[in-house]
Amino acid sequence: MKRTALIVLSLISSAQIALASDISSVRKSELLNLLKHDCGSCHGLSLKGGLGPALTPDVLRQKPIEYITATILYGRSGTPMPPWRPFMSEGEANWLAQRIKEGVQ
Repeated sequence: MKRTALIVLSLISSAQIALASDISSVRKSELLNLLKHDCGSCHGLSLKGGLGPALTPDVLRQKPIEYITATILYGRSGTPMPPWRPFMSEGEANWLAQRIKEGVQ
């Protein structure tokens, strides 16, 4: 893992992650809509890959949830993956990362 990824992972501590109960059902619905339409435009509508890699449970099995959360928040330098930090909190990104890792579409 790159040094910058390790630094970002250390910034996302469990103390900063909001509980799922802190995220309203309306916001959860908005995040799932974002996943389907915005993420799906690159990762495929079924998240099985496209311009971006597949985001399936099998592909993500070995990735720590903090790594997925950091990727959502800060993007991937040198790739088309943008940072979504301006649009969601750490807790929301963590909740979304968990849904992706579980295979929720």
